[in-house]
Amino acid sequence: MKARPDPQEYWNRRYLEGWSSDPSGFLLSIGELLPISARALDVAGGNGRNALWLAQRGLDVTIVDVSDEALDLARSAAAASDTRVTLVHADLRSGELPQGPWDLIFCSHYLQRSLFPLMVGALAEGGVLAAAIATVRNLERHPRPSREFVLDEGELPSLVGQLTVLRYEEGWFDDHHEARIVAKRPLKRQ
Repeated sequence: MKARPDPQEYWNRRYLEGWSSDPSGFLLSIGELLPISARALDVAGGNGRNALWLAQRGLDVTIVDVSDEALDLARSAAAASDTRVTLVHADLRSGELPQGPWDLIFCSHYLQRSLFPLMVGALAEGGVLAAAIATVRNLERHPRPSREFVLDEGELPSLVGQLTVLRYEEGWFDDHHEARIVAKRPLKRQ
């Protein structure tokens, strides 16, 4: 059996090979559903491509990622655009997120099923969780992410607990098959 690569080394190498600095098309498409002037967490946010867009809209954004190389890229991009973001270098496999509550949690192309209850629990009242993650159908055209890191079809809504789903879709987007969700923590009744 082949040894699994160290996540930090793997993602450092991937980011050094080059990575888009444009925000996710999914993120751009849901802008009207997202809070503004609030606290946001970009889970596995890499080079900051999504966090910078959110910060430029007025959010106080924290990026958490295992790759120090990606976070260096995010730091440089933030400085170049005079945008403020907070960077947290952490291995999410530890099962911990930066301290919330968060008004927005965004997770793009990173699947760790055990994080979903933590993300749901870290949302502020009225907070929004948005995620776009590859499904098993993506393997029809692409070798990665591997089976371990893709969703079964129809699985994503079951991972967001009791949140109210505002938008859910699955399909081929830019030649990748993914599930996309926007869900909101209900406000407590008085």
